[in-house]
Amino acid sequence: MAQTRRKFDAEFHEGAVRIVTETGKTATEVAGDLGINPGTLQNWVNKARRQAEPAGGPLSESEREEPARLRAADKEKSKKIMELEMEREVLKRCMVLWVK
Repeated sequence: MAQTRRKFDAEFHEGAVRIVTETGKTATEVAGDLGINPGTLQNWVNKARRQAEPAGGPLSESEREEPARLRAADKEKSKKIMELEMEREVLKRCMVLWVK
């Protein structure tokens, strides 16, 4: 005969996930201790980890530094563009004087 499906409350879910994350035991070991299916516990752990992480996942140190580096590079490029525009204006004026 088919077994009836067991229901676990949210408190049990949280407790089981905490045991896995805090003790360092595998989901299979904890599931055996609690008498539940290892796949079910692994699903709970994965879901909890996805909810705990930001949408894009955790940022590495280099990813956190990248926006500042890009802003500095953009500032440097803007400065170079301004210098080149000034040089161009000077050359235009020189050409006008030279032609006259």
